[in-house]
Amino acid sequence: MNLHFSGNRALILGGTCELALALAHAMIESNLFPILACRDDKGLSAIREALASFHGRYATCYLNFGDRDSLDSTFIQIGDDLSFLVDFAQGNYESLIAGADEDIVYSYFMENISFRAEVLKRVGRAMLKKRKGRLVYISSAAASRPNPGQGFYAAAKLASEALYRNMGLELGERGVTTVILRPGYIEAGRGRIYLQKQDRKILEMTPIKRAITGEEIVQTILFLLSDSAAGINATEICMDGGLTSGK
Repeated sequence: MNLHFSGNRALILGGTCELALALAHAMIESNLFPILACRDDKGLSAIREALASFHGRYATCYLNFGDRDSLDSTFIQIGDDLSFLVDFAQGNYESLIAGADEDIVYSYFMENISFRAEVLKRVGRAMLKKRKGRLVYISSAAASRPNPGQGFYAAAKLASEALYRNMGLELGERGVTTVILRPGYIEAGRGRIYLQKQDRKILEMTPIKRAITGEEIVQTILFLLSDSAAGINATEICMDGGLTSGK
């Protein structure tokens, strides 16, 4: 399938993760212009190393979730010419609810929900000026089926899903649409690390008996950004091999 895209510039939140870098590579090959957000100089170096062969065909920006000053500087830098947003950003805090650190919990939700709402407000207003925009949020199957210790992670994912879903409901008639992708076990990034720590028999719970590959995720995101998927709005799509469809 030859995919067509209405627009060119795409902001990628969480731009230093393995999937984001793979997506940026695929975007460039599809003649899109990714703008990868990173938190610090270490992240900037990782992006430059991964995309060394694409000089001039992508951009970077600093965006530290929780730092409102970085939000202002980011949107001054990238301006209002934005057609797409892909959101991989997610803080990592796992704890049993009864044993959680209250200060960490407070900061975690401020960064992963409240700050994300501010980002979406800025992005939404920029896209409304063009009356065109597409946002893809990368959630997780843990939003509906968390493991013990993933309560805060699942809560943040569900709250963020609600923000994206409502943006699609509120702005769809003005050309700005959203979709949520819920991957299951993934052979990439944190997912690969998790699977390495577990008995891989855990994948036997999945009807397809394997993890989803990073390439499958990347190609699905590209499709969801394309004009072919324009009718998919304000909803979530599970990409977990059937894991959450049965007992």
